[in-house]
Amino acid sequence: MNVRSLFRAATVENASSPYNTIHLKVFYPSQMSGSDQEQNMGIVPADSQHSPFKVVIFFNGINCGSELYQWLAVKLAERGLVVVTFSWIAENLPGMVALTPGVDIKMLAPHLYGTGPTASALPTLIAALEQLQAEGVLAGLLDLNQIILGGHSAGGRVAIESANSRFFPQVVAAFAYGAHTAATVQMGYEPGTILPLPDSLPLLLIGGTCDGVIYNSSHRYGLTWEQAQTPVVRTFREAIAGGRGDSYLLVLEGANHFSVADPIDTTMGTVFLDFPASQPEEQLRDLMAQAIGLFIDAHVRSQPTAIVALNQLLASNNSLIASFERK
Repeated sequence: MNVRSLFRAATVENASSPYNTIHLKVFYPSQMSGSDQEQNMGIVPADSQHSPFKVVIFFNGINCGSELYQWLAVKLAERGLVVVTFSWIAENLPGMVALTPGVDIKMLAPHLYGTGPTASALPTLIAALEQLQAEGVLAGLLDLNQIILGGHSAGGRVAIESANSRFFPQVVAAFAYGAHTAATVQMGYEPGTILPLPDSLPLLLIGGTCDGVIYNSSHRYGLTWEQAQTPVVRTFREAIAGGRGDSYLLVLEGANHFSVADPIDTTMGTVFLDFPASQPEEQLRDLMAQAIGLFIDAHVRSQPTAIVALNQLLASNNSLIASFERK
């Protein structure tokens, strides 16, 4: 399947200039037509035979450019999905200007957590999708009642915390890599606190045994994690009750915090905190993409064979899988 992309810009209503603009890159399945518009402007029609398209919104890590996740966006679009990545430069904390997934810091406070979404970019992104549904090559081809949230690191956290139909009825599932809900002691939480998740939608958590960024950030949470993947595992075990059979934990052997990123940008973020990956990262990324794709096929697109394939994949005797849990 051919994949193309388009760009859009959107204004965040409650943000102040110059930090009130989000730039979107939208990947979609395409079909070459040979039209003048295609030849002269490079605007390629969507492959409408695969519509209406379910939509994935992917939240980047802090100071991680959206281009780091293009490999995943393309692989998911090749499965017949529309995938949105975005860039937002903002000042989430005083004096800290950064590429951000959009974190509503106030909603992390003990008296507010769980009462609303932590993904401050999401209303703007959904509004931009509604505009794409109204005009352009994706007009009338999007299923905006079937939105999946995904993300990496802090972006993964806001994705899984905001995947609640009470907040956004359009959202139907979520996945994250290198993300957890441990609470920082600076916010007034007790050391080692794991905050609850909405636990109302299908969820896939993925972590790595060599995640040095998580391990070397333990002090934020008032303790030292036993293993690099500990807070991801604890999030799965403690933040959700499960019981529907649609929540998954996949721990990848040898994957580090940035195994989901390709290529890695060593000039930004906290790459220097990470441990070296001990397994081939291309193989790790292929496994991630396969698991995420099957998860969406099984629990959003209702493909009857996908859930069997997903369970077989995760339960297989694969040297890249350190552990797998489902509940």
